[in-house]
Amino acid sequence: MSARGRRPQGSPDARQAILGAARELFAELGFERTTMRAVGTRAAVDPALIYHYFGDKDGLLAAVVEPPVDLVAALAGIADDPGRAGEEIVRRVIGLWENRPDVRDRMLAMLRTALSHDHAAQLLRDILRAALLGALGDVLAGDQRELRAALVGSHLGGLALARYVLKLPGTASASTEDLVQAVGPTVQRYLTGPLSPAQPRPEPAVKLGGAGS
Repeated sequence: MSARGRRPQGSPDARQAILGAARELFAELGFERTTMRAVGTRAAVDPALIYHYFGDKDGLLAAVVEPPVDLVAALAGIADDPGRAGEEIVRRVIGLWENRPDVRDRMLAMLRTALSHDHAAQLLRDILRAALLGALGDVLAGDQRELRAALVGSHLGGLALARYVLKLPGTASASTEDLVQAVGPTVQRYLTGPLSPAQPRPEPAVKLGGAGS
């Protein structure tokens, strides 16, 4: 760092330091209460450098909620065995969480940020909608595709919160394969199964009178 304790403009790690500070502060304080000055202080950069890289606070938010991995690449090939795509999606996603703590931490910070403010939530919804449709497009059934993709994302996001944030008993201690077997069939139904409730069976006719009537 410079003599004044700040990273100089153009420092190779300045942009990453800004993003890291923003993720922490958005998660701790929420989008509304986080200031560019506070981000600059935590990242040890001049706040003007934040505007240089990201334009404004909305640009910084967009960079923070960007998915930490390319979902299309991470889920490539799942259509090769469409009947088991649900299990494979769960296996690959949990594998990322378990083997890449940096990805897991960024994803959790992204979720916390989205929960902090309606604007952040809307931005994340828009980004994830496009990412999920792109990654799952080859295995989604032809009807209600947006709903199907949203259900997959919602289920996996809830699993991440339960396992790594709330650390719910059972969920936190389960092995990857246990979760694949438990969650995979549900994800498979979201991908290709019926989403509407089955038609109710007609009530049996009521017979009037006794045996001799």
